[in-house]
Amino acid sequence: MYDYVIVGAGSAGCVLATRLSEDPNISVLLLEAGGADTNQLIRIPAAWPALMRTEVDWDLSTGYEPQCNNRRVYLPRGKVLGGSSSTNGGIYIRGHRRDFDEWREAGCDGWGWDDLLPYFIRAEDNERGASDLHGVGGPMKVSDVRYRNANQQAFIDAALGHGLPPNEDFNGPMQEGVGWYQTNTRDGMRESAASAYLHPVINRPNLTVRTRVHALKILFDGTRAVGVAGTRLDEQLGFRAEREVIISAGAYGSPQLLMLSGIGRPDALVPLGIKPVAELPGVGVNLQDHTVCGLAFLAKNDDTLFGAFNEANLELLARGEGPLTGPGNQAGGFARTSPELDIPDVQLFCVPALFVDEGLVPPHTHGVSLAACVTKPVSTGYLALVSPDPTAKPLIMHNYYTEPIDLHTQIAAIRLCMQIAHSEPLTSRLGDPVLHPTTHSESAIAAHIRQHTQTSYHATSSCKMGTDGLAVVDLELRVRGVDALRVVDASIMPSVPRGNTGAATVAIAEKAADLIRGRTHTAATSSATTPGTGVPV
Repeated sequence: MYDYVIVGAGSAGCVLATRLSEDPNISVLLLEAGGADTNQLIRIPAAWPALMRTEVDWDLSTGYEPQCNNRRVYLPRGKVLGGSSSTNGGIYIRGHRRDFDEWREAGCDGWGWDDLLPYFIRAEDNERGASDLHGVGGPMKVSDVRYRNANQQAFIDAALGHGLPPNEDFNGPMQEGVGWYQTNTRDGMRESAASAYLHPVINRPNLTVRTRVHALKILFDGTRAVGVAGTRLDEQLGFRAEREVIISAGAYGSPQLLMLSGIGRPDALVPLGIKPVAELPGVGVNLQDHTVCGLAFLAKNDDTLFGAFNEANLELLARGEGPLTGPGNQAGGFARTSPELDIPDVQLFCVPALFVDEGLVPPHTHGVSLAACVTKPVSTGYLALVSPDPTAKPLIMHNYYTEPIDLHTQIAAIRLCMQIAHSEPLTSRLGDPVLHPTTHSESAIAAHIRQHTQTSYHATSSCKMGTDGLAVVDLELRVRGVDALRVVDASIMPSVPRGNTGAATVAIAEKAADLIRGRTHTAATSSATTPGTGVPV
């Protein structure tokens, strides 16, 4: 018996387990389907593509996307302590302040920019120091790029020459512009939610972490959540929650677990033999993601990540130096595809490598890739069960580009990438195209997009917070129609933010911990500020 049982040790789950266990009078159990984050590739920022389709990846895919040539799009998600914060690109972006004000205006009082900013600050340990917008002393290290690749600098200079403004802080007063992203790294190594929050407190006597436990369903007494059923290898397990069960399994895992537990649309659950507990038609719908598509060129120089995993660079990494200290995609920015817009609608990236075939094919030579994603897509998708077996992968349909405005924006974004690629000083560093539209026509660019679009790894909104008929959780993230059950992760976002989603997920969990403990935000510090050595079992 525990006071709180948390399902999922990703970005949100690690934050919750740490913050809730600060109270020595309560007991917390954190369950993770994956293993401990001991794979050394996790710690190397540039190594994240090498983690795809390994033991630490759920290895999901969409169904056949109708607007993407009926392709199945690969959806990597972290299956390990830290979740996707242990396997992603590690870019620290909060989103635009308007994102959160739009949440508030849509009925989510208490979730606007001014409400969430204190939690962004509390979570942060920014090496640039404290300010009105940044924090120091928090668990999550935020660092400047330690190695500035010459090809990426040429991309920035070309974008500036094309008219985009410079920006030294995309989490500062203005999001628009190009420059170097800050990253979740500490001394040149990855800073995941596990390394930042969980490991420093792993030995708390009131905190238990169990890895390789696959949650099967939430246990109910009537409509009150009282525990979690799970399995570890062939062992059937049950964990009781005295106060609450909290689901933090992500935008794919959380709605799946709710439906397996009888929460969703009865007409979809009953045919699978699942007894309905609460009718919530919004579970699994409103699924959102950032589409991304790019260009790739051979490089006329060897200042790329091709062959970068060598003894010399590993020695540099051990000193917190060299090209492996960055995730590779650390140059970019935000732009408007039309002067009529007042805030950016696309995000840009430049990678000193050939990033093709969704990152699943290793580069064969030196190259440079440019990419752009639509930051506020209108298209929404859904997640559905295909089997009552909890180990079966769900059906995921993102419905990319089903709303024509998204394709229109992506075409404009690719055209911008093409213009930057053909501007100095970048164009003289690029060789033949490896991935590029056949012509500059709109139809050729659209064909390129349909064939090469992939995920930005930013799935959200499948258990959205709100007050309308499709809201799954209320404004305190409690699941509607039942008691003692919450969802805390990116799935509760009413809409996807304009930018990478990891920082916002951490801030949501920070605020949720205060809501659960019945307290309001204060300027707090945490003991979880330095890496720990405990390894959960």
